[in-house]
Amino acid sequence: MINKHPEALLFKHIFIAGTEGKRFDLSIKDGRFASIAETEQPNDQQADPGKDLWISPGVIDLHTHLAWTDFDHADQLKRDSHELEAMQAQAFEATLRTGVTTARDAGGILPSRVQHLVQHSGQPLRVQTCSDMLGAADARGLKHLEARMAEIFATGAGWIKIMATGGLGAPAEQVLEPIFSREEFSFIVRHAHAHHKKVLVHTWGGVTIDWSIHAGVESVEHGMFLTGDQAGRLAESGIAFVPTTSIYRIAADPKGVLALNQLICDRAARAAEAHSKAIGYAQRAGVRIGLGTDYATPALHGYNLQELDSLIDYGLTRAEAWLAATRSAAEILGSGHELGQIAKGYIADAILFNADPYQAPNADALRKSIVTVITGAQEQDLIQAR
Repeated sequence: MINKHPEALLFKHIFIAGTEGKRFDLSIKDGRFASIAETEQPNDQQADPGKDLWISPGVIDLHTHLAWTDFDHADQLKRDSHELEAMQAQAFEATLRTGVTTARDAGGILPSRVQHLVQHSGQPLRVQTCSDMLGAADARGLKHLEARMAEIFATGAGWIKIMATGGLGAPAEQVLEPIFSREEFSFIVRHAHAHHKKVLVHTWGGVTIDWSIHAGVESVEHGMFLTGDQAGRLAESGIAFVPTTSIYRIAADPKGVLALNQLICDRAARAAEAHSKAIGYAQRAGVRIGLGTDYATPALHGYNLQELDSLIDYGLTRAEAWLAATRSAAEILGSGHELGQIAKGYIADAILFNADPYQAPNADALRKSIVTVITGAQEQDLIQAR
């Protein structure tokens, strides 16, 4: 159930996820948290057994692909426009249903498309976009890049995405090779920042992480071959790390929902194995880690909470994983002043659970314990957002 922009809600004796042993009286007015007060005389007898509720900030997925319908883009091109729109609307609905109230689309959807889907599908998902990705076809010099970036700026996207290395499609011995020259890479970041756009960088590792640190990008994505030294410099620079761990474990399974060929599965397995070490480096260095899934097909949308499982398996505590999915993610988006916390004055994007989410054994149990997803924004605000 989605509760859209509630004008007035009151919860008595509710638990706030992550705050043990305390209950709160909490009110929402006009889509924002209006008051939060610890219950003066906590008494578990005041609640009906089995009727307890826990509230958490809405989850923020920093790396998803809401417009993609197929793993192979050639398959998507075979679909007609009506089918694509229906599938994209379903992606919005599934993403919201699992408790993700904000997403950063990492390439493939235009702001105008987001506005259309929000308005016509009735699914009030908050989405930041980069519209398109700068990749191998754009490694053609600064003049070409300037023109391409002008096209992206014109869409109203708030982010620029650089495909700095290859990915699952690249041979293992080539996956760390830079796609752009250092001059091109530096130009993209400099030009984006001059136009008040943030930059996220797809990179598996190597020198492009060094370039990202030097240029001052906002976030590094994937980064499974991150080194300890690079992690230290990411932390010093304040650059975020969005590892997108679960997608590689999913892709590594030849019998899984993606059912990829064995060569791609083997590459994904190597990436998944490396991720654990990279996250260890980042965690020890104090890098800000954000949750992102890189989910891009109907079989994956709606299962975003699996990323929490992977982050925990790779060494984060449950509290750290939830922080990556809420407050830290909001800060990475530049929205830490109004999203990602249960706090007075903040937008009331939230999830209600009928069991303590910090005690859920896995994402499946967590998803099944969701009672309601609350979205604070009015539809008009989301439609106008760029």
